[in-house]
Amino acid sequence: MADINISDEKPILVIGGGMSGLTTALEAAEAGAKVVLVEKEPFLGGRVARINKYYTKLCPPSCGLEINFRRMKKNPNIECHTLAEVESVSGAEGDYDVSIRVNPRYVNENCTACGKCAEVCATEITNDFNLGMNKTKAAYLPHYMAFPMRYVLAPEIIGTDDAKRCLDACAYDAIDLDMQPETVNVKVGSIVVATGWEPYDAAKIDNMGFGTCENVITNVMMERLAAPNGPTEGKILRPSDGKEVKKVIFAQCAGSRDENHLPYCSGVCCLASLKQATYVRDQYPESEATIFYIDVRALGRYEDFYQQVESDEKVSLIKGKVAKVEEDPGTKDPIVEVEDTLSGEKIKAQADLVVLATGIVPNTLGNKIPVDITCDDFGFMVSDPEKPGVYAAGCAKRPTGVADSVQDATGAALKAIQSIRR
Repeated sequence: MADINISDEKPILVIGGGMSGLTTALEAAEAGAKVVLVEKEPFLGGRVARINKYYTKLCPPSCGLEINFRRMKKNPNIECHTLAEVESVSGAEGDYDVSIRVNPRYVNENCTACGKCAEVCATEITNDFNLGMNKTKAAYLPHYMAFPMRYVLAPEIIGTDDAKRCLDACAYDAIDLDMQPETVNVKVGSIVVATGWEPYDAAKIDNMGFGTCENVITNVMMERLAAPNGPTEGKILRPSDGKEVKKVIFAQCAGSRDENHLPYCSGVCCLASLKQATYVRDQYPESEATIFYIDVRALGRYEDFYQQVESDEKVSLIKGKVAKVEEDPGTKDPIVEVEDTLSGEKIKAQADLVVLATGIVPNTLGNKIPVDITCDDFGFMVSDPEKPGVYAAGCAKRPTGVADSVQDATGAALKAIQSIRR
């Protein structure tokens, strides 16, 4: 039997360029398939690019991202569109017609990331990469190892003197102020939905103080505070006054396992808080961290990490769900009320900072992408034998961590390849 070159088949569409989408695209492309990768942000890497360290090895994500970006650069089988969204999908397995809207970044491929445009740009905008905790120039590189390594001009400055200054400052003809949205039409044979997740909106949990207490933040905000390229250059400082934190409380299951918010467990929040407790302890040796929890879910290979953090005498793990968080009006210290489930004691604890462990909400919730998919009651995509050709990967499928997302994405790549071969 003659070999069939799958690169002659229709491409695979991967929606989402986070770790799941990136892995799916690379695994499929390295097996010989053509891939069209679509990402709505101006960079690849998704939420992994925003974390400070992986658990349990406590290493930064930059090494893994750098390896994957190098694989991307070498592989001609991947057609990548950033600042892009899938507008429409029609057809069936083996023969989909897809329309992709590519939004202008006003910077072309001549960009060398020299930063001259940012130097002359006076306008500042909210820094979405840092979750709105600081400002950035309206001519910006999303982060220090962004892929593609290209600046972006915010639409807010197009038509202003700032845009003209950016144009004049560029020695490489990389600024293109006349860029317009572009529609790209492609035919694909299968689709992988890797649209990732967003944190549950902590403002909806009205007893936890988020939005009313200045020094109550979420776990994803904590990652950015601890990151060297974050809003405080890696110093964990409380938002109200920039003070170094000496006492931090982690409130687990903030909205999770709660019929009024997220009825399910996201599975990764306990490990994330254990990891973040080490951030505080490493940075401030005299600091104390308290974790209030319902159950600590650190199963299997994560048990050693749990025991390592628990053995720190300045880290306390107390079984009890936080009932209320209020603010001391004089000091701005958050005050936490909780009942110790094991002793029955009611605890009122004051801290410099409270970190809410909010759960994972799939971006498929409400079917925001124009693909006919089947989701469970929580918005996670489920396999539907009546809809072959469309597959989910990573947190579009279930709450999961980075390592499991990578494994899952490899499986999605295999299924997508099987579809284009049928």
